[in-house]
Amino acid sequence: MNQKRLKSIFVLIDLLTATLAWAAFFYFRKIYVEHVDFETSERFYLGMIIVPIFWIALYFFLGTYNNLKRMYFMRVLSFSMRSFVLGTLAIFFFLILDDEIPSHTYYYNLLFALFLIHSLITLIPRLIITYYIVQRIRNKKDGFRTLLIGGSSKAVDIFREVEGLPKGTGSKFIGFINLNGIDNDISSLMTHLGHIDELERIIDAYDVEEVIIALDSSEQERLKNIIARIQGRDIKIKISANMYDLLSGSVKMTNIFGALLIEVNDEIMPHWQFVIKRVMDIIASIIAMAILLPVYIVLAIMVKSTSKGPVFFLQERIGKNGVPFDIIKFRTMVIDAEKSGPQLSSTHDKRITNIGKFMRKVRLDEIPQFWNVIVGEMSLVGPRPERQFFIDKIAEREPQFLQLTKVKPGITSWGQVKFGYAENVDEMLQRMKYDLLYLKNMSIALDLKILLYTVVIVFKGSGK
Repeated sequence: MNQKRLKSIFVLIDLLTATLAWAAFFYFRKIYVEHVDFETSERFYLGMIIVPIFWIALYFFLGTYNNLKRMYFMRVLSFSMRSFVLGTLAIFFFLILDDEIPSHTYYYNLLFALFLIHSLITLIPRLIITYYIVQRIRNKKDGFRTLLIGGSSKAVDIFREVEGLPKGTGSKFIGFINLNGIDNDISSLMTHLGHIDELERIIDAYDVEEVIIALDSSEQERLKNIIARIQGRDIKIKISANMYDLLSGSVKMTNIFGALLIEVNDEIMPHWQFVIKRVMDIIASIIAMAILLPVYIVLAIMVKSTSKGPVFFLQERIGKNGVPFDIIKFRTMVIDAEKSGPQLSSTHDKRITNIGKFMRKVRLDEIPQFWNVIVGEMSLVGPRPERQFFIDKIAEREPQFLQLTKVKPGITSWGQVKFGYAENVDEMLQRMKYDLLYLKNMSIALDLKILLYTVVIVFKGSGK
């Protein structure tokens, strides 16, 4: 069962259970708390619509529906209890607290009843579905499309260990790719899909969900490069246990039914913070576009009247998970500025127009990108998006750069604030250090700090 179908089932069941729970709570309140006859009313039917929608929105906000195929009982209980407590308190304060009741002790009864009724009715179906998912994985009827990287005896040992376990781990091997030579034993066990140089193509072609890397501890640099190439994608990465000393602090040990592997911990920021970040992006971008409308008009006139060519400049950049999109900027260069091929701009670049120099200094050329933010291609804060041409050049020297595609690119970034525009690959590598630092410390508070610094740069006109 794929993730989309599983999410649809969970959402549908949660809608039904939330509706049933509200009806049961309403009945309990009338009969056992207020001691009156149960009668439906306009408020009852309104609650049957609003309350379930509220619960579904809360579940999405807290990340309940993420990675449902990887659900297990403790994770379901943890996510559920957290959402039940928050949701019950919100409904209590917004829908119940102002009701007229005989005594304040009734409030405690209602709060406890709401929590208990909703929890029981919602949790039971969730646990049943989770049990079904877990049993299918343990019985090896379902799992995740797994690619094994390595063709040595170590790869053979890992394959046999995982496959030989009495209970399934979730790893369904689709084949292996080699780094050097190929052990004859592994060729007889699974399909050879290609060489490590074809890693990205193979991942896309076979819809890989999980990667297990079989390398010796002496090959630390190679392991780091492979992980960097994969981390920009929504893929679980596991390596053999003796690699722990290499990635200390960036991984967590996981003993999966006896197969000791290290799972690279790729979680950047809690899901609820990503939701808040997205809401902030949309609201702030809409407000900014409304307030800056006169600025848009003035700049458009100045760009059009001072040089030939269109007002806006569209260029393909690479976004989250390597997905390309067209970034929108006010044109700051003459037309056909890259007729000789991709080039980075420099401080005294003759291709930049007079108005373009001013706009770059105060970052006004970037403000059309609020539209990229609204449609979900970018964020207000995030690593600056680059072209594939330059990504390939940088990745040849420092594969860690590929980690920056794990998140949405931003209008501004820590690298942009601290370093500014890069004029060559060496400077792009220097700026990358700041963006990697941001990636490892992402938070709403850090985003606000970067935005504040960006505003200061705009008003000072000190941008590079």
